[in-house]
Amino acid sequence: MRKVRWSVLVVFLLLLGAPGVAADEGERRTSEADAVETALAALKIRLEARMKEGEVLSKTGRLDEALEAYRSVGDLYDQGMREVRALAAALRGSAPAAVPSKPGADRPFAGNAFPGRSANRTRRTRVDAEKSVDLALAWLAAHQSPNGGWEAAGFANWCNGKPNNDVTKRPDGLGKALYDVGVTGLATMAFLGAGHTHRGEGKYADTVSRALRYLRTVQDREGCFGPRATQQYMYNHAMASLAVIEAYGMTRSPVLLQTARRAIDFIQKARNPYMAWRYGVRPGDNDTSVTTWMVMCLRSASVVNRAAIVKGEEAPLPVDPQAFVGAKTWLDKVTDPDYGRVGYVMRGTGSARPQELVDRFPGEKSEAMTAAGILCRVFMGEDPRKSDVIKKGAQLCAKLPPVWNPADGSIDMYYWYYGTLAMYQVGGKHWQRWSQAVRTQILANQRLDTQACGYKGSWDPVGPWGLDGGRVYSTALLCMIAQVESRYDRVFGTK
Repeated sequence: MRKVRWSVLVVFLLLLGAPGVAADEGERRTSEADAVETALAALKIRLEARMKEGEVLSKTGRLDEALEAYRSVGDLYDQGMREVRALAAALRGSAPAAVPSKPGADRPFAGNAFPGRSANRTRRTRVDAEKSVDLALAWLAAHQSPNGGWEAAGFANWCNGKPNNDVTKRPDGLGKALYDVGVTGLATMAFLGAGHTHRGEGKYADTVSRALRYLRTVQDREGCFGPRATQQYMYNHAMASLAVIEAYGMTRSPVLLQTARRAIDFIQKARNPYMAWRYGVRPGDNDTSVTTWMVMCLRSASVVNRAAIVKGEEAPLPVDPQAFVGAKTWLDKVTDPDYGRVGYVMRGTGSARPQELVDRFPGEKSEAMTAAGILCRVFMGEDPRKSDVIKKGAQLCAKLPPVWNPADGSIDMYYWYYGTLAMYQVGGKHWQRWSQAVRTQILANQRLDTQACGYKGSWDPVGPWGLDGGRVYSTALLCMIAQVESRYDRVFGTK
């Protein structure tokens, strides 16, 4: 009986909008029906697999995930039927035309988190980067805490989910517990950037699932992730928010929807009127660093919304367009129009440093805020091929590529992260030289000794923020640098 229903559906799809089929077309229609029936059979298998997944999760006590799996069956059916209808239309020679898009307006924020992977990578770069990413993810997975998060100060206590009782084999590079939520967000994004989700079948699906569950448990009623025990808690919130938004964008998980919405609501509530962000809710002052994280979050949410609107659905993650207007106003205020340098809290100020490390890590060896400003401008629609201020900023960054030299204060992983994102968007000779430095200076200094429960796959936290984020911070951040070419699409047509 079930087979009859599927066959009737096949005939209905093929004849839909095509009355009066001639007899001499019978053979062609039979071939078309076979193709559509094959597609429907594949959809049927996916639906049954999702139901089976829900059943298994329910029996093992993972009720939230089981409910999520059952709820997603309807979404999977709708998506599958759209694909089947498109196939039927194509077989009839009436496939719908592709929807045109304006450059920079509807391109994915994250090529891996949302539809499409970037293909413009050399074979050597891909192999080197993928190997580095695999090692980094293995290290991160080995040091995940049983509660699903990552502990900036306590990661060495864990080895593949079990206590690491051998103190002689514990890796060093401890950070501060105040930043557990932030480093958990970064580590989660590293897995998402490699295509691992809580709904996937890969070896890290459970790792991501537990991480997202942890983040949901540390979100308060206002939507803020983590405690507000330090004035920099907005960094924790931003990093956790970006992870949840990307995870929702990749999976459309109903369980994550409200979590992502509350996170965005808090971001928008925290913005200063007519301007940008800093520490706390509407603190009255602004800075480029926190603002860049918030722009990335809202940009990511906007891409999710555009994808839904294209499908005829409502935008699931409401974003106030005035937030981008305020961020642009702030960037214009702190950008030197003659040189393109972007300030931290005002025009002419360099990158921030912990007070005790100002002499060890000279500000003139970093263009972190300039790179952040470039990235913000591109993500908000400014074309790097036409923008003079972006061109000038890119020239400044090009003069300071990554150099791994612990002796002279050159190491600034925060700058390298934004610099890699920004220079990739700029493209051309600047990106070619920067990507070469990524391979020779960053990837080449990944630890390969011991094993994953020790150091293998990690990076030493030797930059200015290593004492805060620790080895989890440095490893997650540099892992995402290695993912840039596979994770992100270029917003504009740079090469």
